[in-house]
Amino acid sequence: MTEPLAQTLAGCVVVVTADRRSGELAAALERRGATVRHAPALSMVPHAQDAELVQRTRELIAHPPDVVVVTTGIGFRGWVEAADAAGLADGLLEVLGGARLVARGPKARGAIQAAGLQADWVAESETSAEIATALLDDGVGGLRIAVQHHGAGADGLDEAFAAAGADVHSLVVYRWGPPPDPAAVRASVCATAAGEVDAVVFTSAPGAHAWLAAAEHSGVGAALTERFRSGAAVAAAVGPVTARPLLDRGITPVVPDRGRLGSLVRTLVGHFGGLPALPTAAGPLQVRAGAAVLDGALLPLPPSGLAVLRLLAAREGGVVSRSDVLAALPGDSVDPHAAEMAVARLREVTGRDLVQTVVKRGYRLRVADGRHIHDVDGRRAHA
Repeated sequence: MTEPLAQTLAGCVVVVTADRRSGELAAALERRGATVRHAPALSMVPHAQDAELVQRTRELIAHPPDVVVVTTGIGFRGWVEAADAAGLADGLLEVLGGARLVARGPKARGAIQAAGLQADWVAESETSAEIATALLDDGVGGLRIAVQHHGAGADGLDEAFAAAGADVHSLVVYRWGPPPDPAAVRASVCATAAGEVDAVVFTSAPGAHAWLAAAEHSGVGAALTERFRSGAAVAAAVGPVTARPLLDRGITPVVPDRGRLGSLVRTLVGHFGGLPALPTAAGPLQVRAGAAVLDGALLPLPPSGLAVLRLLAAREGGVVSRSDVLAALPGDSVDPHAAEMAVARLREVTGRDLVQTVVKRGYRLRVADGRHIHDVDGRRAHA
């Protein structure tokens, strides 16, 4: 057995569905022991060279807005960068400084501050609905309102403000494109449905929607959803907006208090760190998609050993027949000797006292109940 681990995500297989900053997110997860699978559900196509964006920016400088709504931090930064490339940055920042700046959440506010400006109001729920309610309650009739949209396109703000009498100036700074590797997305949804993934991380609502759609197109939508609902896998969303497509499917993700990648990773670590372990004669046992952790140490198990241990752990001390062990092994062997060999190799790694043979019935884990250890015949002996 290896030395005890400090990495809470050891043995966890985590799918990262983001395109932007996926390397940073993956590195943070891997530092905590996770095995990361990259499956960006969408690509992000910048509009930095978009003639329409430049033209709309010129119009905004010529006719300054009363209110500017910033819906995404990356979109706002991209807008300023595109203006700078066109020689319009100074004029744009001057116009923005004279307008009422409304931010959809802390990331949008942070981008505004990075540009040397201050947000006048922030939607803490990070929803466009909160922005619409606040501005419509104040009254927007006769106001010129510029709305920087996220890559998914319309969010209802333009229509709501226009219907209330505002002159709406719409800007889309980036848009979502197809996934860079569709095969990786299909593989990730199938692997999640098959129980080969512990967690899936989402950083945008369009990305979450696209990943779920890929599951439906691959024919595993129902199985995947059940994995999440049962707790066999966990979905993690960076914020409430990103969580919405998951909630609409009946999947309740873990969501950090703050919409930051670091907070997202810490929330995922907290989730797995708080999961109960199976108490056994050899110490607490957790079996994850990629590996097993026994008494704080990662077990060097081959796929066959991991499959057998997962089956035994699921029974929590109940007897598993040799035929069930054989069926759980990778491949299609029908030789009962294969089951015996897999159990023997498992014992070599975990110690012989953990996996017990029940004569003429099969195998079981020697599990603890309070301060006691259950023996094979069901009697208790002090631990």
